[in-house]
Amino acid sequence: MIIGLTGGIGSGKSTVARAFETFGAAWIDADDVAREVVAAGEPALIAIKNRFGDRIICQDDGTLNRAVLRDIVFKDPEQRQWLESVTHPKIRERILEHLKRLKSQGAPYVLLVSPLLFESGQSELVGRCIVVDVPQALQLSRTLMRDGVSESQVRAILAAQLTRDQRLAKADDVIDNSGDHASMRKQVARLDASYRQLLNC
Repeated sequence: MIIGLTGGIGSGKSTVARAFETFGAAWIDADDVAREVVAAGEPALIAIKNRFGDRIICQDDGTLNRAVLRDIVFKDPEQRQWLESVTHPKIRERILEHLKRLKSQGAPYVLLVSPLLFESGQSELVGRCIVVDVPQALQLSRTLMRDGVSESQVRAILAAQLTRDQRLAKADDVIDNSGDHASMRKQVARLDASYRQLLNC
């Protein structure tokens, strides 16, 4: 069974995924895959450089300057759409490769952790969807503390994602991650038991 795990920026998706891992689940992070497909030498990075020029390449090591690219695409929806048209098919292809590998390793179920699970169509790859939910004010404060980006940039990222209500409407399961770690872990334990029961049906 493949289960999607999503939530807005700063909702704590990776923390929740690590909690599931302690119960034996395997997981793959679509953000990590997104970094793989724009690594130095990858076709997607070459296409991005051809469109935006050397300014989006770190001169010391030839890797993508994600901060510069983020600034470009979140100011211009047309540029973001172009970037997604280049990267999303490659991300999906790589995700399928990783899922196949993880499923062969014997975990009871695999989580696909993705901030754009619904927006990118990756939800088609999963049987159930978990939404990690927190109030937007908490998303904002956590992201500002963690990423060192401007508030306007965080708000632009939030605007590019589904709204909280839209995301919740698509959820099969919800984890409220606005409380402490113990509260989150109890919710994970309950869902883990539920998924194992489904697998045994």
